[in-house]
Amino acid sequence: MPSEPLRSIVPMFGGATSYVDTVDAVLTFVDVHQPTTDELVGWHRGNFTNVSSRESIIRRVEYLEDVGLLRLEGGEWMLGPEGKRYVDDRTMETLLEILLRRNVGLRSLLYALSAGGMTIEEVSDQQLSTHPELGWNPEKTDMAKQRANWLRSLGLAEQDGDVYRLTEEGRQFTDQAVDEWAGFESIPTAEDDLTAATYETTVRARSIDPEFRATVLARHDTTCPVSGVDHPSLLDVAHVLPWSEYPDHRADLGNVLPLNKTHHAAFDRELFTISSGYELRVNPEFTTESDLLQRTIISRDGEEIQFGDVGLEPAYLREHNQTLDWVAE
Repeated sequence: MPSEPLRSIVPMFGGATSYVDTVDAVLTFVDVHQPTTDELVGWHRGNFTNVSSRESIIRRVEYLEDVGLLRLEGGEWMLGPEGKRYVDDRTMETLLEILLRRNVGLRSLLYALSAGGMTIEEVSDQQLSTHPELGWNPEKTDMAKQRANWLRSLGLAEQDGDVYRLTEEGRQFTDQAVDEWAGFESIPTAEDDLTAATYETTVRARSIDPEFRATVLARHDTTCPVSGVDHPSLLDVAHVLPWSEYPDHRADLGNVLPLNKTHHAAFDRELFTISSGYELRVNPEFTTESDLLQRTIISRDGEEIQFGDVGLEPAYLREHNQTLDWVAE
């Protein structure tokens, strides 16, 4: 059984953009010397000026153990299985994969940043709304800052004043991650194992990264804006510009919305669409005796769809609707 993803992420000594350098130095020292705990604590104190206490050092060492980079055996520290894998090639891709797999929420933060820069307060709100199981005090932003700084150290984000943004490397990652991480199975951490974070969506035999799905649902209050269905296990992530034809927009939050499974199928089969002004438009050839479809689609023709503070990119809706000969924008 895979290890449960970590809810807490711990900063490294050396400064907000030096976490990876610090991890490299720790792993090199451990690999060469197999130190005892006292020796590892002493090494930290001799190499970092801002070390505050033995407890703070141990907390960081234990985090690296939880991630799998270190392990304690017979009173001596040595490389863990993930540490050996990383030291073998020393590539950022390997370290990134290890950290993103073990720490819940880092991928969803990257997806959220792809929609625009965020302050630390906004990062905190995004993490807690997308992953309520993280459970930290929403009035404190330390945990959010640590996550943003890890992304900075990994080269995926940068700080511009009070705002954090994706770097070009971060954007390249998000473009690919929604597909590449589709097979990753999160471990349920809530009573309902069909939460937004753990349910794997499959549409036409295609799955997406569970953290991308969680990000989309959280942005839309886990509610289908067309039908009002608000149970996560009944919602899909629908793409305006099709997945197969627009790979550059697969992880674009302006190109996706949550739809319940029936309405997702109806949208993909061009029975209805949404105009660039967010009005629901119904295919004039669509007829049905279903009370549900009559009430939620046909009778709402021309009605404005409410998206709250987030919405779809109007240009994507226009491009999609240009393929529909029954839609006049």
